[in-house]
Amino acid sequence: MRRALAAAILAVIMTAQHAHAEILRFADLDGWAEDDHRAALASFRETCDLLKDEDWLPLCKLAADAGNTPAGARQFFELFFRPVVIGEPPALFTGYYEPELDGSPVRTPRFAWPIYRRPPELRDGQVFHSRAEIERGILRGRGLELAWLDDPVDVYFLQVQGSGRIRMPDGRVMRVGYAGRNGHEYRSVGQEMVRRGTHNMDQVSAQEIASYVRNQAGSDLLNINPSYVFFRRVDEVPAEKGPIGAMGRSITAFRSVAIDPAYTPLGAPVWVEKAGTDPIRSLMVAQDTGGAIKGPQRADIFYGTGRAAGDAAGVVKDGGRMVLLLPIDWAYAMIPDGM
Repeated sequence: MRRALAAAILAVIMTAQHAHAEILRFADLDGWAEDDHRAALASFRETCDLLKDEDWLPLCKLAADAGNTPAGARQFFELFFRPVVIGEPPALFTGYYEPELDGSPVRTPRFAWPIYRRPPELRDGQVFHSRAEIERGILRGRGLELAWLDDPVDVYFLQVQGSGRIRMPDGRVMRVGYAGRNGHEYRSVGQEMVRRGTHNMDQVSAQEIASYVRNQAGSDLLNINPSYVFFRRVDEVPAEKGPIGAMGRSITAFRSVAIDPAYTPLGAPVWVEKAGTDPIRSLMVAQDTGGAIKGPQRADIFYGTGRAAGDAAGVVKDGGRMVLLLPIDWAYAMIPDGM
């Protein structure tokens, strides 16, 4: 069987990182038969043309013609992919969303906390000024302010989410998206709260972090995370579509996940078995990444846009299992002899 070069390289990475890989049957996926495979196929098509490896190209052509019926969409995935578990479950699933916030194009007494454009001198991979240095004003006076918000906590969580919609005083809405980061490793504010003894892990959620910072700790606590995200204005996406993900295309609520690309190829279908009070059994697509998303059994589920989506996403911290759907040649190349 021909083994694609990209798959062979990925297998070498997996071996070096001591990650376990196991091929499953579709019958082993809990809830597979009940999912809406047409919705998953629509999400897969959104970014499939960006996959340039020789094993993906014919699949993307077939995807364009598949899925006129639920049975056809399901058959497409079952014929051309194999489910592969990378790493050791349980997984860790969290949620993210696209915030809708009030803001201003200029600084005012109310709107006094900026979000910044990417500085022109910043290069990918470069370690730049830390969050604390930026918050102290090292970028002020350069005209890099893209918009101003009325709450430093909202600025922080907008950076965590990576995209958002900002409603201006005149009613106009500016969409913003990820434009780069300062090169510092992400550090969890929630884990810092646990380390300080103010909370245990079961108490930590996005809502609790925001409340604790606003009402007790103060915004300086946010500076323990040195990572900082810059934004750009997004005008090319229709209002009804989701924000731009790491692949440069819109992502879809409950059909897109952010993953660690060291283990999960961007663009690959991902079967999600999320436990918790609101379990999910659904086929999604790896279309985004995030600074806190590390490891083979780690995914951030996109919950949609607005406050309700944020309320739901902010409390997700559940176990379960994450299974990749890989082209058949890729799947078998992921299992080196003796692994």
